[in-house]
Amino acid sequence: MLLAQTLDRAGTGLWAASCVLFFTFVVGLDAGQLGLLLGAAGIAGIAGSPLAGHLAGRFPVRSLLIGCHLLRLGALCALLVVTSFEVLLPVVAVTYLGDRAAKTLEMLFATRVAGERRSTYQALSRSSANAGYAVGAGLAAIGLAVGTRGAYDVLILANALSFLVAAALVWRTREPGGQGLVAVARPGGAAPEVSAAGSGGEGAAAAAASPWRDRGYLWFVLLDIPMCLDGSILDVGLPLWLVNHTTAPHALIPAFLVINTVLVVVLQLRVSARVERPRQAAAAVAVYGLAMLACCTLLATATGGGVWTTSAALLAAAMLVTFAELMRSVSSWELAVSLAPRQARASYLGVAGMSQSVQKSVGPLLLTGAVMTAGPVGWLALGAAVAGLSLVQRRFSLRRLDTLHAATADVEVPVRARS
Repeated sequence: MLLAQTLDRAGTGLWAASCVLFFTFVVGLDAGQLGLLLGAAGIAGIAGSPLAGHLAGRFPVRSLLIGCHLLRLGALCALLVVTSFEVLLPVVAVTYLGDRAAKTLEMLFATRVAGERRSTYQALSRSSANAGYAVGAGLAAIGLAVGTRGAYDVLILANALSFLVAAALVWRTREPGGQGLVAVARPGGAAPEVSAAGSGGEGAAAAAASPWRDRGYLWFVLLDIPMCLDGSILDVGLPLWLVNHTTAPHALIPAFLVINTVLVVVLQLRVSARVERPRQAAAAVAVYGLAMLACCTLLATATGGGVWTTSAALLAAAMLVTFAELMRSVSSWELAVSLAPRQARASYLGVAGMSQSVQKSVGPLLLTGAVMTAGPVGWLALGAAVAGLSLVQRRFSLRRLDTLHAATADVEVPVRARS
């Protein structure tokens, strides 16, 4: 499964580095059409997570994940022959929907198979995925340097091949049999047991729970959206701020991605080893807010210095936003799992996955439309807002954990008495 994810992300890196140029120079879209195309695809991606969670409660995750890879394979191959903008819209939307659904299904697989070691599995997954993404982006540079239609077709076929091989590797994996299975920790540190949602009694009642009617969980997902802004700051905020508001050399921009990739690969496992429990994950949310506040403060003050001072501040900001990403990676999913009812985790985690999709659509608009316009004050306001919301998220998560723990204890006492 980890190898499948690495190859998948390598193909994604190829496509991410070349898609804008492909649509501009090969297909011939103007800026307005390109914005509409990517915007519609982003909206489709938002729907991918809850759809995957809904289906995962009824069908094996392994089969659904293979289906996502094959769906993306077909949609991507269609780009080799499609030139009409009206046809491109649904094709690219399907690609983004399948991409977001696949990521959610991969995490559900980890939740079910790795059980209480899911944080370690996720750390391995993120490390391998980042390495694959970096390799793919590097290989894309070769095709972009050639710049011909044939070179772009090769990049598309290479991404399609990654989906095909990933599907074959997923087919070779195994997961607990049955539908709607989740890994549940046993008391006293025993090995996780597998409980079936929909098996009757309490399980059936829990399986019927809907995350869309759980206002507390929806509040957690809403608060989790600003806890994912590190991605937009790294990809959009840092480069645009460097180009438009500082004297730092433009050649510094690739260093942001290099710093992020290297630090994630090197540190992800170490950070995850320190955050393995729900309460530790709640504490990591607060650390995320502080890291984002420090990053935004550096960016706000990086406009008045010389070239070397400004460059050092921007590189330090890239390191801080990467540290924030590490905190988010070990807290967001762990809390999403821990705050959901055990027997309805698949549908709940599908809804939780929407936070990253929404951020990818809203985050760049927030940075370019509000923060950049306001200048240094905008960065300070953003950092303070994220830090404040992180404390709200931490407090809410701890209170919900206490409530769920008390409810579980109330259920277990009469069950033990009957036995």
